[in-house]
Formats: sequence, C-alpha cells, structure tokens
Amino acid sequence: MNPSVIALLHGPDQPGIVAKVATWIHQCGGNVLHADQHLDRQGNVFFQRVEWEVSASREPKQESDDFVSFVRDELDMRVRIGLSTDRPKVAVMVSKADHCFHDLVLRVRAGEWNADFVGILSNHDDLQSVSENYGLPFYHLPMTEGKKQDVEGKQITWLREQGVELVILARYMQVLSPSFLKQVGCPVINIHHSFLPSFAGARPYHQAYQRGVKLIGATAHYVTEDLDEGPIIEQDVARVSHRHGPKDLIEKGRDLEKLVLSTAVRRHLQNRVLDYQNKTVVFD
Repeated sequence: MNPSVIALLHGPDQPGIVAKVATWIHQCGGNVLHADQHLDRQGNVFFQRVEWEVSASREPKQESDDFVSFVRDELDMRVRIGLSTDRPKVAVMVSKADHCFHDLVLRVRAGEWNADFVGILSNHDDLQSVSENYGLPFYHLPMTEGKKQDVEGKQITWLREQGVELVILARYMQVLSPSFLKQVGCPVINIHHSFLPSFAGARPYHQAYQRGVKLIGATAHYVTEDLDEGPIIEQDVARVSHRHGPKDLIEKGRDLEKLVLSTAVRRHLQNRVLDYQNKTVVFD
C-alpha cells in the first residue's frame, strides 16, 4: 500500500471547495479515507482536513506537490501536507519535573506515535541518568545568570544539527526568548499547569488555591513570543474543593498535565491541528 496523504487547507470560503477537492483526488485515482471541514462564519474562513490513499501508479511526493499547486492556483488557499509514513524528529526540553517526560517517552516506546525522539535538552541534570536509561542523549546546559543568550544559541545549534521538527516543553521552567523562537525553525508545544487564560505565569496552583477555585486545569499550546498566550491545542479540568491545599492541587494537576500534553502532541503529529489568528482548529 502507498502511504496516505494528509492535507490541511484553509482560506476564504467559496462554493464547491469540498467537491473540487474530492474531484481532484478522484481524477488522480486516489481514495478518500477521511475528510472533515469547518467554516468560521465570522471570519468567512474555510478549513479542511482530508486524507486519501494514493493510487499505486502515483508517487505520494509528486501527488502532494501537485495537490499544493492545485490548492494554491485553483482554490487560492493555503495548504500543509503530511504523509502517513512521516516520522518527525522530536526534542524534549525539561527542567526537574519528570511526570510529563516519562509519559511522552513511554508513549513513543510503546509505538503510539510515528515519531523519533532524538534527545533531551535541560537546564538541570536531574533527569540525565533516567534519560540515558531510556537510550536518549541528554544535553545539559545550566541557565546561569547572564548566560541565557549563549545557552539558547547552543540549544539552537543542537536542534538544527539533529534536524528537529517539533520541540516539546515538558515542564521546562524557562521562558524562551523571542530570538530562540525566531531561530528554532519548527513548532514548539508547551504544557502550562493552569486552565489558561486564568493563572498565567509562575506558581499557578498556588494562585488557584489563593482564589479558592473549584476547578483546576492544564493547557497545551503552541509557544509564541507572548508568554502563555499562544494558540491553544488542548485543555482539561478537574474538580477541587476547599479541602485541597496547594500540594493536593499539584498532585491532581500532574495527571491533567500528562493527559493534556500527550493529547496535544498526538494531534499535532497526526496533522490534525491548524493554527490561525492565535487560535486553532483541531480536527477529531
């Protein structure tokens, strides 16, 4: 079987987009496996995710290139392409907390995702031995005062050398600089331990306790230059009460963080997320 092609397209709404896309695939001998679409009526923007099996007589790469030209020239829309056989190279950035780190690595080892974890970047050495036990290179760069620019430069160099296509911040407790984000050359997904936009910044569980909230949450989002304000991919919440102190909220939150981050990474790797105007359309 040939790999399937996955296309994410968006642009101004117009009559007949779904029919034109389906007809193009059919005329090329392809077989649609899944299609989903959404119309933002306020912005008049049409979004679609379509996956199809390529004819045995066609090369997937050539079909992908031809489809991009069709979408650009005939529909005047933007498109992003992936193949079902893609295995993006992923780097994980951590500090001291290990719960999200273990969850991500074990999911890859279990074969849940088509991805290759190429190594771990950290500003602390707490997870070095466990990373090496997983067979993952560990690159320790302490973030000492006044050395942020130098450290981030070394991180960027390593990420480029490895050909990394996705960076995951698994409770990496450092703010990435605008310079880093401009140079990294790939998406960065972060897990924030609160239900954004509430309690952004540091110590959100302690903030939540001080406010006496009845729900705590976790948010996975793409990282932008605006701290904790990037496009949200996934969120979830858990109920709490006046009986729960900060320690209890942190314990409950860890389970949320693992689930929310893994869900966001899965959807990204499966080419199910379209970010647009600091929001996302996430196809099921």
